[in-house]
Amino acid sequence: MKVLITGIAGFIGFHTAKKLLSQNYKVYGVDSINDYYSTKLKYDRLSELGLEKECADKFYVECKSEKFKNLIFQRADLTNSEKVRMIFKAHKFNIVCHLAAQPGVRYSLVNPHAYINSNINGFLNILEGCRNNKISHLIYASSSSVYGNNKKLPFKTEDKVDNPVSLYAATKKSNELMAYTYSHLYGFKTTGLRFFTVYGPWGRPDMAIYLFADAIKQEKPIKVYNNGNLFRDFTYIDDIVQGISNIVSYKPKQYLSKIYNIGNSKPVNLMDFITLLERFLNTKAKKEMCEMQPGDVYKTWADVSELEKDYNYSPKTDLEYGIKSFVDWFSLYNIQK
Repeated sequence: MKVLITGIAGFIGFHTAKKLLSQNYKVYGVDSINDYYSTKLKYDRLSELGLEKECADKFYVECKSEKFKNLIFQRADLTNSEKVRMIFKAHKFNIVCHLAAQPGVRYSLVNPHAYINSNINGFLNILEGCRNNKISHLIYASSSSVYGNNKKLPFKTEDKVDNPVSLYAATKKSNELMAYTYSHLYGFKTTGLRFFTVYGPWGRPDMAIYLFADAIKQEKPIKVYNNGNLFRDFTYIDDIVQGISNIVSYKPKQYLSKIYNIGNSKPVNLMDFITLLERFLNTKAKKEMCEMQPGDVYKTWADVSELEKDYNYSPKTDLEYGIKSFVDWFSLYNIQK
């Protein structure tokens, strides 16, 4: 089985690649390595996969991993429709895991064009690649942000999601509609995954756990929005990639297009989250209490019962273990930088 993973230098893409390679899948990874956050972190993830910067840095050049015989990487811009067409034509993929996107709710307030280019135009090129190359299954990243300020909890996939509160959320909702349309018109299977606040080692530096840990270590104040009265369904990365791996490897279910929540299904108060970080960093945080940010939501909570039933999804990592694992990695990584 040959799997295309887009966004392989990203947080979830990197861990998904490691998981599938450990299961002897052939993996072809692409990533634009844009500078939304530290490109060093992205190159370091690729280095962990046996892909050295000297090769990975060049656009549209195939790099073979020195660590995994079943891994090939190409730096590529998914908004370039001709280059995407050539990648699909040259490699007979069985499954596509489309994890590349312009992430971040707050950044969408200041650079909206990046979200349309990457999340709409890039996704369209992936759909066209699947359509024209007989891809049997497209698994793609959606987001819990599509629920907006939904008052009904926990969030269920059958809930209405017509009121996104950020452009990022609007692009992810658009992806779900586009995937459904392509499945309906062209008969290939699409599975969308609404991720809920993924965290863990090698995580993104724009996410709360990294921002907080970095500030606490430097004894700088952390911004605590809505005065700490926020709840998030924090989900450890290993649970996420196990879910993706199950979808890749399980016998195909009888649907053309479907969406699942993938989360921990246990909302945690932001202040409790910070308390655990303080404990494992052995430092008290300086807290700057702030009002609610535009585009933010009060509470997220995933109903994952459908994913449990269809793909035996079972998140096992408790928050204490997950935060300790992140802090252990964060402390070591920042010493080595």
